[in-house]
Amino acid sequence: MFVFNVKVNGIKLFKTFIISSVILLLIIICIVIFRIINGAKNNPNNSSCLPQNKVNIISTSNYTNVLKAVHENIDDYVGVQINFTGYIYRVLDLKENQFVLARDMIVSSDFQSVIVGFLCEYENAREFKDNTWIEITGEIYKGSYHGDMPIVRITKINEVTKPNDEYVYPPNETYIPTSGIV
Repeated sequence: MFVFNVKVNGIKLFKTFIISSVILLLIIICIVIFRIINGAKNNPNNSSCLPQNKVNIISTSNYTNVLKAVHENIDDYVGVQINFTGYIYRVLDLKENQFVLARDMIVSSDFQSVIVGFLCEYENAREFKDNTWIEITGEIYKGSYHGDMPIVRITKINEVTKPNDEYVYPPNETYIPTSGIV
């Protein structure tokens, strides 16, 4: 049988505990600061949904995410070149050279939809009839239509056939349909 006689020095034990706690706290603070700095770089509100300095193709899968991001952060997207497909939709109070390049967004399981899209300007807009499917390339600028609005100034336009994937879906799970309210 072994008997151990252990004498504990309370002051040394306390100092060791305090030093270990301070080191652990510093490590945690460094990790938190790193995550904050790294998170700010990757924040979707700070970074663009579209890369800059080239024509960005908007697809059916990212259409509403891009549309939402551009409308919420117009200034971040001014000058960005985009390319996408939709159909021409006109509202009575639009100018002669304006139309909405629209898509139908499904908002419920029974396929109820609302029209969403970018307001576009094109010199010869009247050459295209309503509900004509087109593909456009254009540059976003900040304009006014019942308040600040991103408007796409069309630089290239082509008539296309109606795509198989004509519907788009809400940008994310936090979308609240307003079709019943309006």
